[in-house]
Amino acid sequence: MIRVGTASWSDPGFIEDWYPPNLPARKRLPSYAEHFNLVEVNSSFYAVPSPTVVARWCDETPDDFLFDVKLHRLLSRHSTQLKLLPRGLRSMARTHKDRVELTPRLERSLIKIFLEGIQPLEEAGKMGALLLQLSPSFRPREYSLDELDHVIELLKGHQLAIELRHREWLTGEQKEATVAFFKKRHVTLVTVDAPRREHFMVMPSEDVVTDRKLAYLRAHGRNAHGYVAGRTVAERFDYDYSNRELEEIAERAEQLAETVRETHVVFNNNKSSYAPRAAARFRRIVERAGVPTAAS
Repeated sequence: MIRVGTASWSDPGFIEDWYPPNLPARKRLPSYAEHFNLVEVNSSFYAVPSPTVVARWCDETPDDFLFDVKLHRLLSRHSTQLKLLPRGLRSMARTHKDRVELTPRLERSLIKIFLEGIQPLEEAGKMGALLLQLSPSFRPREYSLDELDHVIELLKGHQLAIELRHREWLTGEQKEATVAFFKKRHVTLVTVDAPRREHFMVMPSEDVVTDRKLAYLRAHGRNAHGYVAGRTVAERFDYDYSNRELEEIAERAEQLAETVRETHVVFNNNKSSYAPRAAARFRRIVERAGVPTAAS
């Protein structure tokens, strides 16, 4: 089975160019769920969602709908200001130049609060994967993948997908060790569709299955200049996929689907209505190939 969706359902470009005009904010998620059965939650990267809000998401979506949830930016090794932590954790945090230092104690406490926040998804059977989107600064020359073992252990029992964002993890001699690390821990290594450029921030578009339960493909578009130099989401992911390119991605997804229980394909080319329109065209392509995109 291949599930298809977009990264966020409330991107400004979606609101301006995809949803019906003047659609109230409270009706956006139900409207989105009329088209797709998967969405990637992006807001959780910036703030831990509250159980009340998450429960409302569950109420607003069909029974077979799934949410992939992006983990908080501090867990992803991104530079994080103190104000972006939950209030109850700020007193325990150490800072350096107004940036929070990630300690094992803080990591444990943040994950506990995060999992409590998304508990309604678990209870409703709508929890997909937890996405750890690492910072490009997390690179082999300075860090070891073993440093992720603590967060992996704390999330044991949850479907975890990790997106590496420094090219050296999957090139040269390092690639074999990287794949072995993920396979040993049964963690999904996120694969991407990205620009064809050998910049350190651009991951190679290679498909490797590291967990038989889930394959996760994120389509970032192929705008090489914007991806590297863009300052906003719309600039970085300003790319409208052609049908031929979507067919290429579909072929990759179909090959992944042959060896895993479920494949998630998330379109992150978030400028204007590019992502939802690409996701809809992509879904039609895989359905014509006879691959199910909804639970039977």
